[in-house]
Amino acid sequence: MTTVAAPPVDFGSAELRAGTTRVVVVPALGGKIVSLEMGGREWLWRSRARAARPADGASYDAVGDTGGIDECFPTVAPCVLPSNAARYGGLALPDHGELWSQPSTFALDTRDDGMFASCAWQGRRMAYRFVRGIAVRASAQVEMRYAVTNDGRVPLPFVWSARAVFPLGKDTRVVLADGTRTRVWSARGVEIGGPGAEMRWPRVVAKDKMLDLSAPDAVARAYTCTVYADGARAAIEQEGARLDVAMEGAPNACMSVAVDKPAWSPFRRGAHRVALAPSIGAPASLTEAMGPWHAAASVDPGATLEWTVTWRSAA
Repeated sequence: MTTVAAPPVDFGSAELRAGTTRVVVVPALGGKIVSLEMGGREWLWRSRARAARPADGASYDAVGDTGGIDECFPTVAPCVLPSNAARYGGLALPDHGELWSQPSTFALDTRDDGMFASCAWQGRRMAYRFVRGIAVRASAQVEMRYAVTNDGRVPLPFVWSARAVFPLGKDTRVVLADGTRTRVWSARGVEIGGPGAEMRWPRVVAKDKMLDLSAPDAVARAYTCTVYADGARAAIEQEGARLDVAMEGAPNACMSVAVDKPAWSPFRRGAHRVALAPSIGAPASLTEAMGPWHAAASVDPGATLEWTVTWRSAA
C-alpha cells in the first residue's frame, strides 16, 4: 500500500468514509483530493505537503507536483485565447487552470448510503461557476458529479481534466480499449511523434521499434509524455488490483495519460508517476483545443453542463 502524506494541519481536511472506502479533501487547496482508499489500498501518489497556498496565476510546475487529484479548468496548460474567442479573445489563462490555486467552498452531508461532499468555485477570468460533488459508498465506489454554469453573455469555451496521479511501478498497467485513437500532446526522451501525431492504443512506433504504452515503465529508461485517448472509460492496474474510471454525460470525452519517469538522481528519488485524467476536450491547452485539435467544449450563456465520473475498485 502506498503511503500518502497528510495535508498540512493549517489547511485542514475533510474525510469521507463509507465502509473501507475513504476520500480526503483539502478545500483550502482548490478542493484537492489527497487520499483515495478503495478495495483495501491507497491508490494515489503524493509527495510532500504543500506549505502555502499557491498564488493566483502561479506556474504548477514551479510550485511542484504534490500528486493527488486536482481539478483543472478552464484549461490545463497555460495559454492565451485566440482573438476570435467572443469576449475572451487575448485572455491569458494560467497553468493548471484557475481552481487549484483558490480555496473552494465546502459542504458535507451524511446520507443513508454513504457520505456526500460538495466543493464550489467562482471563475476569476471568465464568467462561470464550477461545482463538484463527491459521493463515497461502501461498495468501493466514489462518484463525482460535476456542474459548470455559464454566467456570461457569450459561449464559455473550456477543457477540463480531473488529474489523478498514481505511483508508477514495473507492474503498472494503463487499460484502454485496444485500437482507441490516441493523439500525442507532448513527449521528451522518447520519439512517439510530435504534437497531434495519431496512434492506436496501446501501440506506437518509435525509431522502427514498436512500443506498448499500456506498460509505461517499460517504454524507456527516462522520459515524459502526455497523450489523449478518445473514450469515456479507462482503468489502472497495480499490484494485482484494478481501479476503473468511467464518465457519463461528458461531451468530447477522452482520457489523458501522462507519464513522468525522470532519470535517477539523489534529488528526485521515488518521483516516477503516471497521471490518468478523465477529460473533456483535448489537448491540455484550451487555445489548441479551439484551434488545430478542434476538440474544445463549450457552455451556452445561462446554461449548465453536468456530467459524472465514477471511480470503482475491482481489487
